[in-house]
Amino acid sequence: MLVKDFTYHLPQELIARHPPAERDGSRLMLLGRTSGSIAEDTFCNIPLYLRPGDLLVMNDTRVIPARLFGSKPTGGKVEIFLLRSLTAGQERWECLLRSSKKFHEGQDILLESGMTAVVLSRSGSENWLVEFSGSEPFDTWLEREGHIPLPPYLQRDDCSADRERYQTVVAREPGAVAAPTAGLHFTHELLARLASKGIETAFLTLHTGLGTFQPVRVEHVEEHQIHTERYVIPLDTAAAVCRTKAAGGRVIAVGTTSARTLEYSAQQSGHVIGGSGEADIYIYPGYRFNVVDALITNFHLPESTLLMLVSALAGRECVLEAYREAVSRGFRFYSYGDAMFIS
Repeated sequence: MLVKDFTYHLPQELIARHPPAERDGSRLMLLGRTSGSIAEDTFCNIPLYLRPGDLLVMNDTRVIPARLFGSKPTGGKVEIFLLRSLTAGQERWECLLRSSKKFHEGQDILLESGMTAVVLSRSGSENWLVEFSGSEPFDTWLEREGHIPLPPYLQRDDCSADRERYQTVVAREPGAVAAPTAGLHFTHELLARLASKGIETAFLTLHTGLGTFQPVRVEHVEEHQIHTERYVIPLDTAAAVCRTKAAGGRVIAVGTTSARTLEYSAQQSGHVIGGSGEADIYIYPGYRFNVVDALITNFHLPESTLLMLVSALAGRECVLEAYREAVSRGFRFYSYGDAMFIS
């Protein structure tokens, strides 16, 4: 299977560089994965397409302000991208470092408001272990001084509005460096409407990593190595999934992150099991879904693993036809773009 088979043409003007005025005001494409039918509505009307007894599974990860800017004692500018906390107090991190000159072990980096970083050692071919110290706890400093890590395809700096709008309304577990963007369309009011209709919502946590932005650099789909991401599935979420399946309801994943986590958990037994770990499941056409019956998702980059996952659920030709239709209708694409419901 060739990576180039998952491409499509996207005019640059259809990339949503800013969020819509209202979270649930985005457009919604409705894709029937059996019939291939395509229809359109507004996301605030999503309750019309769900049924009592359905279960929404949402990712409650919270995006951390992972981009930091500082300087070397010599004055050279430095960018630090936080990848993964390694200590409970969040003083030590695995990071990406960028500067005009190479880094070395023991390198000091000066940050805003009295915070200092020390480069400890390499962690793999590109990453570094970095330790932070200052007059206040690092997590407190980070929330104030860090920058929201917007996807590179937005081609703009973050602004104050992104601190709210690049988080879902259910975000509560800090650790992601990219938002679970399908969840960005939901409001508290919309979730209440769904609950009043008899649609249950359950939560899991998958801390989306930088790998979600990494291009697939191989020719054949099967040769790609997927990144790992930390996850937690609460016991009550696993129970809700089992209960829904037994009653004949649909398990609807809100986003590819929720879908990957559910399917990873069910790889061995076919059932979702509560617990935590590192998820590294790679889903592309030919995969048989054990848990997910339907998916709410955004429109993804060409030749990306996310587009491959969606194609595994609905079929490559069906998905690419839907994407061509979305382009022709002027849908907004990517993180701040419009949504698709695949049922």
